[in-house]
Amino acid sequence: MPELNLDDWKNWDPKSKEKLLRMVEMERQERKVWYCRKGRSCDGMPHDEYDYRHARGDQWPPGDAEWLVWLQKGGRGSGKTRCGSEWIRKLSENIAYTSIIGPTLPHVRDIMVEGESGLLAAFENAKMNALWEPSKRRITLPGKGRYKEHRIQCFTGEEPDRLRGPNHGAVWLDEPAHMPMIESVWDMMMMGLRFGKRPTVLCTTTPLPTKWLKELIETPTTRAVTVSTYANIDNLAPTFRNVVLSKYEGTRLGLQELYGEVLDDIEGALWTWSMIEDNRSIEPITHKDMDRIVVSIDPAGTSSKKRDETGIVVIGIKGDHFYVLADHSGHYTPDGWATEAWRAYDLYEADLIVAEKNYGGEMVLSTLRNVRKDGKVDLVHSRRGKVLRAEPIVGLYEQERVHHVRAFVELEQQMTEWVPDMHDSPDRVDALVHGITALNTKIGPAEIAVPHGSLRAVGRPTLGKIFGYRPRKGQEHDKVREQSPTQPVLS
Repeated sequence: MPELNLDDWKNWDPKSKEKLLRMVEMERQERKVWYCRKGRSCDGMPHDEYDYRHARGDQWPPGDAEWLVWLQKGGRGSGKTRCGSEWIRKLSENIAYTSIIGPTLPHVRDIMVEGESGLLAAFENAKMNALWEPSKRRITLPGKGRYKEHRIQCFTGEEPDRLRGPNHGAVWLDEPAHMPMIESVWDMMMMGLRFGKRPTVLCTTTPLPTKWLKELIETPTTRAVTVSTYANIDNLAPTFRNVVLSKYEGTRLGLQELYGEVLDDIEGALWTWSMIEDNRSIEPITHKDMDRIVVSIDPAGTSSKKRDETGIVVIGIKGDHFYVLADHSGHYTPDGWATEAWRAYDLYEADLIVAEKNYGGEMVLSTLRNVRKDGKVDLVHSRRGKVLRAEPIVGLYEQERVHHVRAFVELEQQMTEWVPDMHDSPDRVDALVHGITALNTKIGPAEIAVPHGSLRAVGRPTLGKIFGYRPRKGQEHDKVREQSPTQPVLS
């Protein structure tokens, strides 16, 4: 570094001073290698000259030369973001253009770029001087060899058309299973994957049992790796362990959220994952677009955390289609759930609060009115059992008329796991059913007519007879292709 005249430095503009200080700090730090010489046999713990945590074997890219897509299916906190950041960092040494795609712009900025496991941290550890320009959605680094610079362009899953035109030498997609428009994003991205001798793609995601993800896993050029949260447990804060692990461990959803497994449908459950995923809202839509909105409540009998939650679900209708806008369910005291329901009522500019009055109806109304005197409340009395109430709503899902505006993990878990006659109907599901029923004036309160010539639904023998829908084609089990054991030495 050239000798610095301190008097001149005092006259520099703030950005130049900040840049210099950052360079000085980088010079003082030791360069940290991510890919150690042990290769894929390494557990990522400190050893030899690597006295810090680094890449585990599952965080190395596939060892063969036939892959196009490297799919990291991981549980929460399993190290997916760090894996993506370091992969892009390494590729930036040899190619001119790479791209990253996240579900939203805040996700790209706060997690993929500026997060503690993001790109800027990876470049800092490697003592590489990266220029991040948020307004341009771009990171620029000095190039090596034939390329004067390397550019990393940022995109989001909300704007697939922005992917038209740009060339990619490699792409990192974070949480693609949670992008409502992933098919369009994927198509536009693949058309631009044409720079360099061998462009490739890394997908890091907590899985959802979507058709797109299952088809990607089955593609011959995909190398899928499943990584558990526990593989990275030593790097996780105790609070994360206490909150997340205690919530999901021992549950079916834990297979997805902790172990990175793709869940299959449960035989006999009223809802399947495809009913929800295939009809999830693609275009950005808000409560402002709705004709009517209700906040639906299924109150718990007690506020004890060992008891049921209070289901609070916000649902809108536009034309003859229904939109699940929000899920505010949780463990509340009576005043707590009433306060939360009114908050959702104001936040989404709802027309009505709906609650069942079969059990403690006057108590429900009194609790709501104790918190707020105005606002319309409708206490509904159901004259049918919970299964009969739910079946018309399932029929609306089968008719592709109900859309979730984003992933509601706990609600969708309850929907796809509830098997009538085996378990009581869950709180969030009850709230969902009350709300859609209140908005759908075509659902009658008594018996349901049985149309002739209807088809039978697998796992739900009564629904096909009642509604005459065509069952969806079943999804095959997830098959994971293992990585090659070869061990190229990166750095």
